[in-house]
Parts: sequence; C-alpha cells; structure tokens
Amino acid sequence: MSQPRKIIIDTDPGQDDAAAIMLALASPEEIEVLGITAVAGNVPLSWTQRNVRVICELCSRPDIKVYAGADRPLKRPLITAEYVHGATGLDGPTLPEPTMPLQEGHAVDFIIDTLRREPEGSVTLCTLGALTNIALVLQKAPDVASRVRELVMMGGGFFEGGNITPAAEFNIYVDPEAADMVFKSGIPIVMMPLDVTHRLLTLKVRVDKIRAIGTRPAVAMAEMLDFFERFDVEKYGTDGGPLHDPTVTAYLIRPELFTGRDCNVEIETQSELTVGMTVVDWWQVTKRPHNAKVMRFVDDQGFFDLLTERLARL
Repeated sequence: MSQPRKIIIDTDPGQDDAAAIMLALASPEEIEVLGITAVAGNVPLSWTQRNVRVICELCSRPDIKVYAGADRPLKRPLITAEYVHGATGLDGPTLPEPTMPLQEGHAVDFIIDTLRREPEGSVTLCTLGALTNIALVLQKAPDVASRVRELVMMGGGFFEGGNITPAAEFNIYVDPEAADMVFKSGIPIVMMPLDVTHRLLTLKVRVDKIRAIGTRPAVAMAEMLDFFERFDVEKYGTDGGPLHDPTVTAYLIRPELFTGRDCNVEIETQSELTVGMTVVDWWQVTKRPHNAKVMRFVDDQGFFDLLTERLARL
C-alpha cells in the first residue's frame, strides 16, 4: 500500500469546490490534506475562508488547518460569480456558521513553509480557483517551485471554449497574470479544463443517488448540486450541469479515469477579446516546450461512482 499523497487544497468554495474537498477528506488512504487555503474568486475572501471551514465541519474535520490568502487578483479588480453560486457561494443547504478557527498567518506563508518543511517532491498543490495564491508564492519564494511534486488544477478550456467569456474559463479569467506565472514556473501541471468537466453532468439520477445515502454531508451535497445546476441547466440545456472541481481530487485517487496528453499551454493576458484564454497546443503545431498534461476525456460514470462511494464514507 503506497503512502497517501500529501496535498494542499487552494480553493474559493463554491458548491463544486465543496465536492472536491469532501472527496479528498473522504479518501484518507489516498490523500492526506495538510491544509486548505482560501482565495477570492467565486465569492469574496470573507466568504471563501468561511466556506472552507463550513465544509470541514460538515465532514467532521475541524482539525484541518484553514488559511486565508489573497483577497484580489495580482493586477485586476476581483470578478466574482454569485450569479452561479449564490450570495454565500454555498447556497442550497442550510449549514451552521463554522466554530473552528481560521489559522493565524497568510495562506501564502503556509504554502511556502509547508513546501520547505516537507521532503522535496512530496507535496501536491490542488488548485480549484484563481491561481493568485500560487503566483504570490512564486513571487515571494521562487525556490519552492522545484519542491512541488505536481500542481493539479481545474481551469481553462480549449475545445469547449470558455464559460465566462467565449474564450476564457472563470478561474483563469479572474487572474490571468497569476495563471501565466504558474504555467511558466516549471512546476509539473495537470490541467482539468472545461473539455473534461462538461462531460461530468449532475444528472438527476446521479444527484438522487447521492441524496439517498441519507447522511448529513451527502444530503447537503445533493442540495448544493440542486442549487448549483439550475444555472447550468438553463445555460446548456442539459439534465444537470458540469461538475468542475472534484476532477482534481478524483485524479489523485483514480488517475485512470482521465485521458489527455502533454501540451504547451500559454495564457493570454493582453487581448481584450480573449484575455484569460488557455491557448493549448493540442496538435503540437509549435515548437514550444510542453508545460502541462491537459486532460480531454473522462469516464463520467466511473467518476460519479467514485464520488458517490466516497461521500457515503463521511
């Protein structure tokens, strides 16, 4: 039995972020969560740091260290997505205010200290939101980039285009300069774009299966998905909406669910029209070096089977 992977989750919850965190906390054989850092994104930082703690307590894990990070992008005003996630970011279920503390200190310092303390190449960064905190880490401590085992991220899109503009996916669009720094950092990156997440639809039958588990965490997740998907059902005309962020933690548990290829990915930061676009050299038409493993396909039923089975453990 191999040792569980040590991870730091950097997140802006969001109902789909909640699913990703819950999947990680339900999988201690595969994943050891060293801490969770909050960033502004789906909703402002005052909500995201609260929401991380709400989710930890929902999973009976008040021991998890939670840190607040950047409250705005590197160079741009913050853009949020209350119209998708609701005013709190976790609209849907009624969940109590958290009682576990927010840790003293800044998320960026926690990430740097952890990467320096843990053996080189042992810590995976799992990013579910804008990449601002990670860019600030790279600015403050460039030496730690070589210590990261892998950065597994939800962000970007190529064949599916964007979801906040025709060209850009939300997480990259919120802070394209940060994404640009991360993709140029030399850290091994696994990218979960909209091309994958749009194949993972929260069909009614799938959400009902989660609800039928009957535990408080599972019912809360079903209620979050009921709320979250209403926006996407209207937008995409599908039964259920895409479930983005749990792809990151599912990949750590069952990488064989996903297929993709090594590519060069560049981030557009200049153009008004396509700012935040992830320009993926899928067909290898440039000589630019590979800097990310870009996922394209997923076993959708295998993914939901895994999510449902793990939620039942909480």
